[in-house]
Amino acid sequence: MKVGLFIPCYVDQFYPQVAIASLELLESAGVDVDYPLKQTCCGQPMANSGYQEYGEGAADLFRKNFSGFDYVVCPSGSCTLHTKDHIYSGKDNEPKIYELCEFLTDVLKIKNLEATFPYKVGIHASCHGLRGLNLAKPSEIMGVEFNKPKQLLEMVNGIELVNLTRKDECCGFGGTFAVFEEAVSVSMGKDRIKDHEEQGVQVITGADMSCLMHLEGILRRENSPVKVMHIAEILNGQVPKTPNQK
Repeated sequence: MKVGLFIPCYVDQFYPQVAIASLELLESAGVDVDYPLKQTCCGQPMANSGYQEYGEGAADLFRKNFSGFDYVVCPSGSCTLHTKDHIYSGKDNEPKIYELCEFLTDVLKIKNLEATFPYKVGIHASCHGLRGLNLAKPSEIMGVEFNKPKQLLEMVNGIELVNLTRKDECCGFGGTFAVFEEAVSVSMGKDRIKDHEEQGVQVITGADMSCLMHLEGILRRENSPVKVMHIAEILNGQVPKTPNQK
């Protein structure tokens, strides 16, 4: 299979280690990965703000960059959902777009990992991944329990996953929502962090670095020792950074 790696702009600018971890994780699984160097933002911020027409140039460039691939893999549920629902129309010969976790579980069918992570970890279930991509069963829906990120994390040696009181509550980020409704956004983020802290977690992880970025900002302002790490970093065997590391 020929796989194109799509890295969201905020990951590229602020969390390049997540992009590197995603690439190394896929390569360690034997995947032939290419990274189109001319890729930019997919246009999601414009579309979410009601100005999708201003994101058409970004959408056209996305199609140009990723044509010819069998799959496009992205370490972000929100950007994955946007490209699936708004950039591609479901026609034949278009690449299949997957969020990183679902690609590992559904396409590669990963059964074991070599990673070790001896820390107490809480999983943040982002709304786009949970209810848009079905990465896990939402608590409001009756049915068989499943959780693809958790399925992968359970393969990591030494990890201790906690049970949250409200396992799939929104963190309050919501992209531009955090800008226009700052007070509500911060309040929701603090509630989400409190649940993790009450379980004694050392690290909060998830499949959306945008949500984790929001939580990290609150944690830093409160001088909390709790760290945030994208799931790709943990699955790739990386360890939490100390406060003086960048």
